[in-house]
Order: sequence, then C-alpha cells, then structure tokens
Amino acid sequence: MRVLTVSTVNVNGIRAAAAKGFTEWLKATPADVVCLQEVRAEPDQFPADLRAPEGWHTLVAPAAAKGRAGVALFSRVAPTTTRIGFGTPEFDTAGRYAEMHLPTLTIASLYLPTGEVGTERQAEKERFMAGFHAHLSALSTEAAQTGRAILICGDWNIAHDKADIKNWRANQKSSGFLPEERQWLTSVLTEAGYADVVRNLHPGVDGPYSWWSFRGKAFDNDTGWRIDYQMASANLAALATSAKVERAATYAERWSDHAPVTCAYDWDLAAVPAPRSPISIVGTELLEDSAAAS
Repeated sequence: MRVLTVSTVNVNGIRAAAAKGFTEWLKATPADVVCLQEVRAEPDQFPADLRAPEGWHTLVAPAAAKGRAGVALFSRVAPTTTRIGFGTPEFDTAGRYAEMHLPTLTIASLYLPTGEVGTERQAEKERFMAGFHAHLSALSTEAAQTGRAILICGDWNIAHDKADIKNWRANQKSSGFLPEERQWLTSVLTEAGYADVVRNLHPGVDGPYSWWSFRGKAFDNDTGWRIDYQMASANLAALATSAKVERAATYAERWSDHAPVTCAYDWDLAAVPAPRSPISIVGTELLEDSAAAS
C-alpha cells in the first residue's frame, strides 16, 4: 500500500509567506497534496516559482474581493476534474473552497469565514456553515456508495473543544468558540459522517495547536488554537497512520501565523483499498453554559 501524505496550512498571504520561507518548505515537503488557505492573490500574482511549480498540478480559487481569502491546492497527481465553490452562489466566488478529484480521492481546501459576534460577518459565517454542511453530507454519501475517499482540509475557524484552545474560558463568547459553532462541528463528525484525523490520533491531549497570534508571547507560550483540520470520510480515517503540526522551531522562523498540519494515510491514489473497520470518532465535551464550565 502506498502512503498518501497530505498537508494543509493557512499561509496568511502567499507572497508574504514565500518571502519568509514557504517556497523552501514546499520544495522539501514529502506531501502528495498541499492545501493552502488565505493566499490573497490571483494566480498571476503568485511568486513566479509557485505559479506552476515543477512536479505539481495546481488549482487556485481567488476571491472576487481582491487581496482577501483565496484557497489553492498543489497535487503531485493530476486531477481528473476540479471544482470551485460548493453550489451556494453567495460563496462560489469568495475564494473559500476548491476541490480536486483524484483517481480515488476527493480532496478540498477550505477557508471558513472568521466571523465576529453581533456583526454581519458572523451572519455570513452562519450562512456559509449551513450551505457547506449540505455539501459535506453529499460528499460523505458519495464515499459510502463508491468507496472513494473524501478529505476536507483547511482553516475551519472553529475550535471544537476545550482541548483545542488554550484560553477557552476567556473565549466562550468569541467567534470561533461559540457553543453553536462547536455544535455545528460536532454535527460534521456525526450527522455528516467525518472524522477529525488529528484528534483521533492525539486523543486526550491539549492541542496540538495550529494557530498562534503574532501579537505578544502567544507562540512562545504555546497559547494557541487548533482550528486547522483534516476531516476525512470514515474509510480514509480508518487508514490514517500519523498526524502532526509542523510548528516552527522559533518565532523568527515562522512564515505564517498558522503551521502546516500534515497527516499520512495508507491509501493508494490509484486503487480503492479493501474495506476496513472504520475508526471510532472521538467525542467532544460541549460546554452547557458559562456557569457550568467555570
């Protein structure tokens, strides 16, 4: 069985990241597919050596709003088809979702809206979540019927559980850790049938965090959030063998405020493997209310 390695990272601007070390990271990575979020550039604005890097097939979904959002995928295997957006007109040109269909795998790069409590940004996030859930369910059904694997990688902008955010007590009323957002993510793992690969391979621990603010000592103190996920269909999750966050050794070596999340799977991109018992889904401890949680 050939090992499939996938990395996902919010680059916080592809041009800025390239100048700080992303290009060198891409050249060195063993990943078969790399999913990027927040590229903030049109394809012709990518640094020259990232527009069509040797050995990679690329798909870029820029945002209609210039200089914002944008997602991309780099794959060593040629896609059979590609897709931008998930069929919701409001978001199909927002640079938040792109999908590659490889021979036995549908893989997508997701940048879910950030949100801000009490504003239109939060309402936008909620509309996105509602429309996207339907697409996730449809893909999950496809996996069950055909044996293809589904893998949704990206910046989901929601910390699912207390273990996924260092300062959870102070953020219970903040976008990204609201009870309704966390419940929605639970429904992705239950109703839609996905598995959180990193959490399943790292149960019962804080983190591993994938985002730290550039401000203050958040990185040095590991005061982070785990919001970058690889959400896999059950057939693929059952074959996950490793998951890690590629945290920079020092603050100075960071090329984004996020770190790559890299997972390996015993999955052949050329042939669907024989069925294996699905991996169990690790549950989440949802906070009933602030008083009960404190």
